[in-house]
Amino acid sequence: MPQTAPSQNPFAHGRSQALRLGLGMAALGRPGYINLGHGEDYQDGRSVEAMQARAWQVLDAAWDAGVRYFDAARSYGRGEAFLGAWLAARQVPADAVTVASKWGYTYTADWQVDADRHEVKDHRLPVLERQWAETREHLGHWLDLYQIHSATFDSGVLDDAQVHGALARLKSDGLRIGLTLSGPTQADVLRRAMDIRVDGVRLFDAVQATWNLLEPSAGPALAQAHAEGLGVIVKEALANGRLTDRNTAPGFAERRQRLSALAARLGVGLDAVALAAALAQPWADVVLSGAATTAQLQANLTASKVNWDADAEAAVEALQEAPDTYWRTRAALAWN
Repeated sequence: MPQTAPSQNPFAHGRSQALRLGLGMAALGRPGYINLGHGEDYQDGRSVEAMQARAWQVLDAAWDAGVRYFDAARSYGRGEAFLGAWLAARQVPADAVTVASKWGYTYTADWQVDADRHEVKDHRLPVLERQWAETREHLGHWLDLYQIHSATFDSGVLDDAQVHGALARLKSDGLRIGLTLSGPTQADVLRRAMDIRVDGVRLFDAVQATWNLLEPSAGPALAQAHAEGLGVIVKEALANGRLTDRNTAPGFAERRQRLSALAARLGVGLDAVALAAALAQPWADVVLSGAATTAQLQANLTASKVNWDADAEAAVEALQEAPDTYWRTRAALAWN
């Protein structure tokens, strides 16, 4: 892999849309996931060796396309290990990429697709300390952003001064600290998180949240976070496959027809339309692709060529769901 000059800060403006796309490891690091049709992507096997080879293929393709933002988590099976091994094997300079990971969920599926529980959430200090050591082992000097995985009011992490202090110490050593969000209360959690200070210094530097054409309700809060200087990363822009050709649910047929008409006008696939909509948000610094194959990645990357206009914006307004409805549907998606 050729060496490159250091990339710009991925939270800075003025970068091309292609480079504003990042790659998430959620579907690449473990054999089971909730994306629609995920199981169809692994006809060549789901052994650790086969999945590492697949992950490296996608990582290589992403690098060649100009992607420089990579996102992992402790709960993504071997996602951190695959990413860290790839960075080392390709001799990627630490200042040429932005690497993010997360703590707070422990992977428990033991490489099984039909596990009773795939991950366990725990935001207490001992989990942070254990998982920080594990993440550092895998990602070392490449790690730039460390995030609380799916911070919620219920987990207690927003009120845990011990956790805040530990994260602030990591921040003082030069690491950026962020949080990811999930569920219908994303906006409220974010606004609470932005008020957290340790010794007078705001704790969080970035937020990663779900925003897509079905569930855009966090948009105003994300715009506020961006205005106050936080980096904003969009996850699940494809709604776990519901905004792709794989969504054949009868209840989605009318909205799919509308989305397909827009995709035809723009000359791209459904996935690229959904990603282009996220890229069009002025507060979105990075939009994650969750591609599990090189073909999916290449299709996703065409979003950078879309000229998102007022007609496109008007065409997608009818796709929205009530947040509670969206999150109930997401919770019912099967691991596959």
